[in-house]
Formats: sequence, C-alpha cells, structure tokens
Amino acid sequence: PILYSYFRSSCSWRVRIALALKGISYDLVPVNLIKDGGQQFSAEFKALNPMQQVPALKIDGITLSQSLAIINYLEETHPNPRLLPQDPKKRAQVRMIADHIASGIQPLQNLSVLKQMGEKKMEWAQTCITSGFQALEQILQHTAGRYCVGDEVSMADLCLVPQVANAERFKVDMGPYPTISRINKALLELEAFKISHPSRQPDTPAELRA
Repeated sequence: PILYSYFRSSCSWRVRIALALKGISYDLVPVNLIKDGGQQFSAEFKALNPMQQVPALKIDGITLSQSLAIINYLEETHPNPRLLPQDPKKRAQVRMIADHIASGIQPLQNLSVLKQMGEKKMEWAQTCITSGFQALEQILQHTAGRYCVGDEVSMADLCLVPQVANAERFKVDMGPYPTISRINKALLELEAFKISHPSRQPDTPAELRA
C-alpha cells in the first residue's frame, strides 16, 4: 500500500492510526499542502484524487480517498482488531461520532476554508470547533467508557484524537470538555496513536518533531 499524506492533516492521521492498529505496513508519499502553492493541486495528484485532498491510499489495485471510506475498507479487509463494534447500537454510535467530527467539525476548519477566512481564520476555527465540541462532550457522556464508545478503540477514536490536536493548535480552551480530554489522553498512550502522530512523520519539519 502507498499512503499519500501530509503530517499535519487530521484526515491523514486517522488513516495512519487505522493502518498502525491493523498492523498494515505501507509506503508514505508526503504531499505538502502549503509548499509550491499546495502540491495537492498538481496535475499528477489530481489524477490520483480529483478532490485534490489528502489522504489517498493505493491498496489492492485500487486508489481510495476520503478517510472514513478508507478506514471502512481496511475494516472489511483486515477485520482484526475491529474498529466497529459487533453490537449494532454501539456500531451506530461509533459511526455517529465519527460523522459528527468528519462532517460536522473538521471540514469547517480545514485549510481550504481557513484560506478564505483571511485574518479571521483563528476566530472562525475556534467557533467551529467549540460548537462541535459542546455537542460532542454531551454525546460522549452517554457513550464513553475508557474510549469514545465503551472500552474498545473504534473509528470514533481515530477521528477524536486528530480533532483535539486541531483544537489545541487553534488555542481552543479544553476546560469545558473533560470527557473529550480524558479520552484523548488515554488514546495518546497507545502505541498506534504515538507512531502515527504528526510530530513523528517523515515529512514533519525539524522544529515540530517529537
């Protein structure tokens, strides 16, 4: 497999965690979203992913984009360890939380949107993340065990950790979100989350390395 990734991309990070948890080795091709006006806009990368976004994963003779679609494919082809619970209600809760982050928070504060916001980008990112986290904190109070849904790591957790990193980068006060903070801390102790961390990628700038 070949993963096209950017060290700081939260969507790429989700996929790196999934690959690490499932023990799938891969080659990483960095796509710098800022350098050269954004390498994702090159003709070569557009042919790979017409949406001109990371991640993209070449695997089993196909190229997939969209992090949750990639994670679902990995789940179906490499079922252990599972990232979706067997119980249909818990499975639905996992998908709900993953969608809440992947559709309801992350796209509103990603690079392409922030570019449009100009000087107001920090304020905009904080507003989007705060409103999303207020809802998420409330949801997690009903679903969480050690992790987002019960005590098993799931697709929801793969979305949570990168989004908390975004929140910290945009200086969001995490005080009002004790459940999110507790789960995030527990997850960051796991090896798959450590090795996939933005501070430990081949394309991480020297000053941001762990």
